Amino acid sequence: MKNNTKLFSPLKLRGVTLPNRVVLSPLCMYSANSGVASNWQFAHLSTFARGGVGLVFAEATAVEPKGRITPRCLGIWTDEQAEALKPTTEFITSMGSVPGIQIAHAGRKASASPPWDGGKPLRIGDTAWGDPSWEVMGPSAVPLAEGWQTPHVMSEDDIAATINNFASSASRAVTAGFKVLEIHGAHGYLIHSFLSPLSNQRNDAYGGDLKGRMRFAIEVAEAVRASWPNDLPLFFRISAVDNHGWSIEDSVVLSNELKLRGVDVIDCSAGGISGAPAFRAKDDGSPVKTSSDRPLGFQVPYASQIRKGAGVATLAVGRIIEAHQAEKILNDDSADLIGIGRELMYNPFWTLHAAEQLKSEDVLEGWPDQYRWAITRRADLEQGAKNQR
Repeated sequence: MKNNTKLFSPLKLRGVTLPNRVVLSPLCMYSANSGVASNWQFAHLSTFARGGVGLVFAEATAVEPKGRITPRCLGIWTDEQAEALKPTTEFITSMGSVPGIQIAHAGRKASASPPWDGGKPLRIGDTAWGDPSWEVMGPSAVPLAEGWQTPHVMSEDDIAATINNFASSASRAVTAGFKVLEIHGAHGYLIHSFLSPLSNQRNDAYGGDLKGRMRFAIEVAEAVRASWPNDLPLFFRISAVDNHGWSIEDSVVLSNELKLRGVDVIDCSAGGISGAPAFRAKDDGSPVKTSSDRPLGFQVPYASQIRKGAGVATLAVGRIIEAHQAEKILNDDSADLIGIGRELMYNPFWTLHAAEQLKSEDVLEGWPDQYRWAITRRADLEQGAKNQR
């Protein structure tokens, strides 16, 4: 396939070359069994590899049992869990895509029901969703919202153990066959809850000023980088702003520090510290009040500001749904990669259709052999029908 677009140009990160700039953002499926991947995870992720996505991220994957959002969330704190993911990484690789994984700890947002059951907090010991629900943890005794558990305040020993869990999970991700790893530091989960003054009210070395609140995130990044092979890239997802005391300027400072620790790409999302997203104002200055009111690319400016301010590669997200929109983001140097989530769930072959829109020849080359012969015939039949009209 002739390459004449930025979206379909390769990107080399350390020893890994992504075939294009399309990234499947980590999408929680709430379908694992005691953290072990089920057939759903394979079917889900393999679809996007068949659909030509350059980097296919597995969902937020817990580094310990208490780090799951729900009892049905994926985990990688045991060797069994890592082994269960091998068929998925092998298939993604066989399709020419790159398998990635996001490792995470839900912190005070843990122990909840799946979103189709309201995403509500569970009573400790509730077995409605499989494993018994548990006591949540966080930097301070500040619950997410009314009705949620008050977190167990993490001691320095708890912090050290959690950092070690992140590092051990990174090592298991290598054995599972992943080639890109992302640390989840956004959306109000554990790392973000240390960063934000809303949820971190500590007065020790892990709280207080910006340096103290960043310490946990930086130590996790250092430990993971040491456990993750030097020739494989490391991403870090942040909430660039959270509307509760964490600012874009703070994110630039953090991104600079993470870059110094060997982080290669900053994944730029926003919000979540209070359980709700953070929105930028619309272009006309009017407020964005609901998710359905979000403009296209509403979070792209965060990726642009961090890319320029910290001199680090960024991944842009946030209602990127059109091929030409994605291409413009890259051509404007606003980001290096395009993260797509819900739109890929709606259309797993978005990447292949984007190639058809952006390229003028050999547009079917990216389809798998098992599909291309039939898709080509379909296109010929469609053209013949048009000619007969």
